[in-house]
Amino acid sequence: MDEQAVAAIAAWAVLVVNAIAGGYAGWRWWQVRPSDAVWPLLRAGQAVAGLQALVAGALFAVGYQPADGLYWLYALLPIAIGFVAEQLRIISAEQVLENRGLQDAQAVGALPESEQRSVVLAIVRREVGVVALAAGVVAFLALRAALIA
Repeated sequence: MDEQAVAAIAAWAVLVVNAIAGGYAGWRWWQVRPSDAVWPLLRAGQAVAGLQALVAGALFAVGYQPADGLYWLYALLPIAIGFVAEQLRIISAEQVLENRGLQDAQAVGALPESEQRSVVLAIVRREVGVVALAAGVVAFLALRAALIA
């Protein structure tokens, strides 16, 4: 298998896994229905993107020259997208608490059970929305990488 095929296969794998993960997470976000399957799918997308970055590094080390130098950006940028998404996910939880006038998680525990559930659902929904959007961006970048590998 030549280097171009390896680069393309890695990019297509990132595209497929992240498109499925982002699409499913976005659908669950839209329905406001948490799912135990969302996070493993999203983490799988991040793991495959990490593997693509390793493949790109190995290809660079052996002297692979893609058709377009932007390939390197498209292959490596998903790592940065994942990192930023995780930071935004953390901030989103803090923002939900702040919007409701709550200091911290202990303040949530002092609320009646129905309000606790409402706060937790709002936090989970926002976190899922952020990471689903990131998975969509990663899928787009992977498509670009696959097309120019």
